[in-house]
Amino acid sequence: MFRNQYDNDVTTWSPQGRLHQVEYAMEAVKQGSTAIGLKNRDTFAVLVVLKRTSHELSSYQKKLVQVDDHIGVAIAGLTADGRILTRYMRNECLNEQFTHGQPLLLNRLMADMGLKMQTCTQRYDRRPYGVGLIVAGYDKTGPHIYQTCPSANYFDCKSMAIGSRSQSARTYLEKHLDKIIDCSRDELARHGLLALRECLPNDTQLTTQNVSIGIVGKDFPFRIFEDDDVEQFLSRLTDAEKRGRSTQSQPPAVPARDSMDVDDAQQPPRPADPTVEQRPPGPQ
Repeated sequence: MFRNQYDNDVTTWSPQGRLHQVEYAMEAVKQGSTAIGLKNRDTFAVLVVLKRTSHELSSYQKKLVQVDDHIGVAIAGLTADGRILTRYMRNECLNEQFTHGQPLLLNRLMADMGLKMQTCTQRYDRRPYGVGLIVAGYDKTGPHIYQTCPSANYFDCKSMAIGSRSQSARTYLEKHLDKIIDCSRDELARHGLLALRECLPNDTQLTTQNVSIGIVGKDFPFRIFEDDDVEQFLSRLTDAEKRGRSTQSQPPAVPARDSMDVDDAQQPPRPADPTVEQRPPGPQ
């Protein structure tokens, strides 16, 4: 019935030193929608996510959430758990603004988030949050990209991608990191779309329906671009760049020929070779 006797609750350690419930939650993140975050040196941070739909008759699920004027979050994994964490982040930002009259610093917010998420890994009656977050923000120390894990670890990153097929996006970001660090706002969004293109499933193309972009920066409050607003960024890509690698790798189909070429025309029979024994016609 169970995988083993060590995954019944989150506080039971296996002999190999593993918490299986935490690993299950991290697997939920790997199967979620792809989310990408990247920033330049000192002005902007950008989030790019791939929206999914569970059925042809249902709408695409939104994966970008605004926390404050200077913070936005991309979700990969269980969206319900993501709503709980983003609501907690909103309350922390509101309390800081009401008490001290200033925006909350990103590093303080992520430290509080880490403590909240770790509580669920220390009590047997709780379960880990099955969601991974990429937090983009801008404060007085500059732009930031943070990644959170169900294990309560969080990392300050230059660029990051999480979710399904995200390894291809991370490879792209590592390859172009030297260019990304000095990009403008629109160039950051273009690199994010190209990295997202690497993660597309078969026969899928980047469109205004399945892509969302969030941008925050210096003197630029966090803003989410969806539907028709994404077209201004997608228009910078060619049709080939909007398609996934798996679609591009397929060889083009050879069109059927309506008429016979000259080479295909029937050639006259060659004269018989006298050195070869000739058999009379008839059943062999």
